Amino acid sequence: MEIDGIISAIVIGIVIGVLGRLVVPGRQRIGILWTILVGIAAALIGSAVAAAFGVADTEGVDWVEWLVQIGLAALGVAALDRAKAGR
Repeated sequence: MEIDGIISAIVIGIVIGVLGRLVVPGRQRIGILWTILVGIAAALIGSAVAAAFGVADTEGVDWVEWLVQIGLAALGVAALDRAKAGR
């Protein structure tokens, strides 16, 4: 992976993480760094899932891929929030 791929993964991860956090109702007790890391992981895993189902590269905006990524980020944010609340 080249530097532009890493930078775009970070930027997309930030967007996906923030959108995933907005989907989860209530207040989350995790910091912005954790949100970004969850977003990056969700973006990478969501892209792989979308590619496995053949919806990663479509004409126009890849709405299905975005929805998968945001859903995974929301699950990640909620799971991390629950883990931190259990301490």
